Amino acid sequence: MKLTIIETGQAPLAIRDRFPDYPAMFRQMFARVDAAITCETVSVAKGEALPDPETLEGVLYTGSPAGVYDPEPWISPLKDFIRSAATARTPQVGICFGHQIMGEALGGRVVKSDKGWGIGRHTYEIIQCPDWAAAPCPPALAVAVSHQDQVVTLPPAASVIARSDFTPFAGLDYQGFPAISFQCHPEFQPEFSAALYAARRGASLTETQADAAIASLAGDCDRRLLAEWIASFLRANAGS
Repeated sequence: MKLTIIETGQAPLAIRDRFPDYPAMFRQMFARVDAAITCETVSVAKGEALPDPETLEGVLYTGSPAGVYDPEPWISPLKDFIRSAATARTPQVGICFGHQIMGEALGGRVVKSDKGWGIGRHTYEIIQCPDWAAAPCPPALAVAVSHQDQVVTLPPAASVIARSDFTPFAGLDYQGFPAISFQCHPEFQPEFSAALYAARRGASLTETQADAAIASLAGDCDRRLLAEWIASFLRANAGS
């Protein structure tokens, strides 16, 4: 399968030259779990035009510093693209901002959460095991996060597959068309997550928040399992 990665943002400038960009992180992630998934990139964040979703085999939306409510010129066209891809039954995967903009485009609601920053390694309860998931499903997944915004109203076609008290709609599986999304970041290596939190130290994060988030990365992480889930979803819906 050829997966079209829609790049919706970049890492903070202070650490950008030390790590691969977000599409490259996803290419590395898929190379570890399914070499049959190849990737191309369309960067709306850099002004590139969106393709016709009917011509694509699968789409993945990356994280972004933008919010779905921001006046970026590419956000409204991307919402239209997501709805068109759903109509065309093009498999879609959203990660972090991608999770949020899919939720907003497909009838849900996203806001800047009054709970504040989600950072560090978060654990989500798995409340249902989708048909496409690699069995057996674990009772929980722990993966690094970095977000202020959250989906707060569930899209009509979505069911919740992963949740926590902090993020009740952390993983969504859409019914009627092939689409899934997750608030966490399976593509982030621990070193990148730590650098990301450190870059916000003293600005949007306090010293204590940054230290706690970085320390949490030492715990077990299910990045690979979630990557395998996403690859399994794409394989199950190839040619849909």
